[in-house]
Amino acid sequence: MAAAAEIGRGNVNDTFLVTPGDSAAVPFILQRLNTRVFPEPELVMQNLRVLTNHVQRQLPKHPHLQVRPWQMPRIIATQDGLDYWIDSEGSFWRALSFIPATQSFDTIQSSGHAREVGYALGIFHLLVSDLPASSLADTLPGFHVTPGYLRQYDEILEKYPPPPSPEVIYALEFIKNQRGWAPVLEQAREVGILTARPIHGDPKINNVLLDNATGQAVSLIDLDTVKPGLVQYDLGDCLRSGCNPSGEETTDFEPVRFEIDFCRAILQGYLSQARSFLTPGDYDLMYDGICLITFELGLRFFTDYLAGNVYFKAAHPAHNLARAVVQFKLTESITAQEAAIKKLIRELQ
Repeated sequence: MAAAAEIGRGNVNDTFLVTPGDSAAVPFILQRLNTRVFPEPELVMQNLRVLTNHVQRQLPKHPHLQVRPWQMPRIIATQDGLDYWIDSEGSFWRALSFIPATQSFDTIQSSGHAREVGYALGIFHLLVSDLPASSLADTLPGFHVTPGYLRQYDEILEKYPPPPSPEVIYALEFIKNQRGWAPVLEQAREVGILTARPIHGDPKINNVLLDNATGQAVSLIDLDTVKPGLVQYDLGDCLRSGCNPSGEETTDFEPVRFEIDFCRAILQGYLSQARSFLTPGDYDLMYDGICLITFELGLRFFTDYLAGNVYFKAAHPAHNLARAVVQFKLTESITAQEAAIKKLIRELQ
């Protein structure tokens, strides 16, 4: 008899590892997509098909990936040959290949781990650097467009004013003080300094799979948010996630900090693969991406708290409020180290 066990720590979809009853069959991943978050899940699957087909064509062109194999999750078709299945209640399901003998972590374990995380994102960006952004559907309009999240926040705050607490007061004041620089990346895109490319959309460190035996990165998973966007958001999200030793779920806010040594290691790993397609403008706005995406995620967590936790999974009513405070504290640590981070980027450039 087949067995299914919930796996992963995602905040959006429901994910299960299915072990077939037939000993000759291999385990696979079964996911129920959250259609409140992804209102057009068919387009998510279309993007995944475009992405995986492109990457499979690109892999042979990079000899070092024959020495260090890189894997992408593959879509497993239904018996009818479809990429997905809709059950009688309207839930949207899909199956993906499982990458065995790997693990991921919520926080960076060492500088070597940090380099592997950066390497993973660099490989991903390298493999899709010649994929036209126009070949991907924009499955999440407004995703990683910070000014849009500010407008949404203003609307939700007016509709659902929160009861005061120290955390709420802190978050309200922080957003008020930081909102002025929110358009920096979008303005750079509008004037042509930055251009849209294929991005992962959610390259947190726990989406990087490490080989159990070697500790090397072998895959970047959770590809539902792949879409056209700015690489600064991707790299910033990777650094935001990787350079916070306390992790996203801590409730002890005081020690939250941005660890610049981990930043150095992640950037070293990333740039070992990404130098060929980065532009001077990409480097000039790299710091802004780190700072902005951290603020943006805190803003999204806080807005979701105000709205009643309708987007991110929450274990208790104030869960997303606590998550927001963590990101705002991390943003404070980043801005306090602005000169050092920019100096590091120039040295690595």
